[in-house]
Amino acid sequence: MATMKSVLTAKDKVDVVDVERPVPGPKDALVRVRACGICGTDTFFLHLGGMPAGADGSMRAVPLGHEPAGEVVEVGAEVSGLEVGNRVVVNPQGVPSGIIGCGGDIGGLDEYMLIENAEVGTSVAVFPDDMPFDVASLNEPMAVARHAVNRSEAKPADKVVVFGAGPIGLGATIWLKLRGVEHVTVVDIIPERLETALAVGADAVVNSATEDLTARLTELHGPAANALGQPRVGTDIYIDAAGAPAVFNSVIANAKWHAKLVMVAVQKKGEVDLGGMLRSELTLIASQGYPTEIFEVTAELVEHRERFAKLISHRVPFGEVGRAFELALTPGAAEKIVVTFGDDQA
Repeated sequence: MATMKSVLTAKDKVDVVDVERPVPGPKDALVRVRACGICGTDTFFLHLGGMPAGADGSMRAVPLGHEPAGEVVEVGAEVSGLEVGNRVVVNPQGVPSGIIGCGGDIGGLDEYMLIENAEVGTSVAVFPDDMPFDVASLNEPMAVARHAVNRSEAKPADKVVVFGAGPIGLGATIWLKLRGVEHVTVVDIIPERLETALAVGADAVVNSATEDLTARLTELHGPAANALGQPRVGTDIYIDAAGAPAVFNSVIANAKWHAKLVMVAVQKKGEVDLGGMLRSELTLIASQGYPTEIFEVTAELVEHRERFAKLISHRVPFGEVGRAFELALTPGAAEKIVVTFGDDQA
């Protein structure tokens, strides 16, 4: 039986190709994908033209998409806890043939996706029938955001600044507020994103392109000092979900004694003022992926679905997946794009 899948075949080019529908083995399940988000990693591979294949600089075509949600249509005889009709989200790292949509053999931007060695709680999690597929597809990026917040160890009395009002930064904002953190400020340069930040629960926002960041943070979080007694702002924790060198510079210039900086965005090369870090005894914490959080977030994502739904800016049908990636590659054109499969997303 034929089906369709999307494959990155050249620089900035995604093709939809006909393939045979996967056949699950006794330990596998087959999922009909109903929604899949587009991530910055997808656009990175797209702009690169594929996955590096060797020392000669050649690239190989790779399937894309690691944020799928769908419904189970076949279950292998040895699989327990899953039934046909179950709605599921997937752990992209929980498969033996490589990370889904990130260099492995399987992608989430396909009509049908094979779940190898399907196991509830390890490779898949079931969500309720009344949960929209598009919001459920946020499970993976919200696990990334949750891990960053967990790494921060933020407490209710902490004053937190989140740089970047994209999906990860906004997700971190929601998790911080659900954690009970009293004051969360979001910093970005796009007004529409800052409006979304307020809509999902940020206590304040700062447009760093038009406002004096130090003055605004001092107003919001009060004055403080670094280890040498030099004036700094009272922010306790910074989360970098932007990945711009200016973020590190801004944090170091403003960090009080014993402030923390959690780096969840992929930083490009840039100079870091190590002396400034020393003068504030700034703690730098790296946050990568979701060692435990991939399904820890699922129940709360379901519970607070209306709040998380505000993160989705565009829903694009699979038949227009090329347009979805054009939007994703255009700076400022979209916040979170979800590719949908089928007319009914309920």
